[in-house]
Amino acid sequence: MSLSAFEPLSPKAAGHQVRKRFGQNFLHDQQIIERIVNAVAPQTGEHIVEIGPGLGALTVPLLRRTEHLTVLELDRDLADRLPARTGFTGHLTIVQGDALRFDFKTLQQQSTPLRVVGNLPYNISTPLLFHLLQFGDLIEDMHFMLQKEVVDRITAAPNTPDYGRLSVMLQYHCVPTFLFAVPPGAFNPPPKVTSAVFRLVPHRQKPVQAKDQARFARIVSHVFTQRRKTLRNSLKNQVDMEKITALGIDPMARPENLTIEQFVMLSDCLI
Repeated sequence: MSLSAFEPLSPKAAGHQVRKRFGQNFLHDQQIIERIVNAVAPQTGEHIVEIGPGLGALTVPLLRRTEHLTVLELDRDLADRLPARTGFTGHLTIVQGDALRFDFKTLQQQSTPLRVVGNLPYNISTPLLFHLLQFGDLIEDMHFMLQKEVVDRITAAPNTPDYGRLSVMLQYHCVPTFLFAVPPGAFNPPPKVTSAVFRLVPHRQKPVQAKDQARFARIVSHVFTQRRKTLRNSLKNQVDMEKITALGIDPMARPENLTIEQFVMLSDCLI
């Protein structure tokens, strides 16, 4: 289905003053919009939630393919103007508030899982992703656009420069997939970085399960804050190196050398 009939407005044309503190960069490239909506592939009866609808660039095309859409918008001015902008007032629920503090359980309708979409504000992207992980059992999938360098880190494999805490924690909870890059010119105003669209699918059953997830998160964070140090040096006061060796993990390895399974074994070893 072509979305060519939809013309996204510029902030100026919409009478909106861009608020830098909200990290506002508005998508306007119709081809990119169509690629995102096609990647989401909304179906009748699904519960789709859009974070940060802005001027409705994704909102309107999504509404054309689904019966109902819930949107979360922090900017009160944008939230107030969205019904008139979309023309789908009977099929749109607008929640004006901060997605970082929002309880996504309140959107649960019977057994229908949530499908979450958004061109996320780059300045809150990481804490927002971690917030959403708390509701993974309610979410079918997530399609987001972020800085490409962040998406590269989310999807990175062990033994690569981009592999880090973000890679381990998100891949522990979800299967990430890099979809496509988005140039700065697709936005108004254009950001100073290339962006990328990616998909996160929460594990229905994790391939590996830490005995203590809080401890797992702490150990991952701890070793990656000292990522140039070997495990022998970064964990010398926390665990006997013989225990690490017994797990089949090289004490001289650095954090980026460990798989998620090895991080779980390491965490469980400390309990």
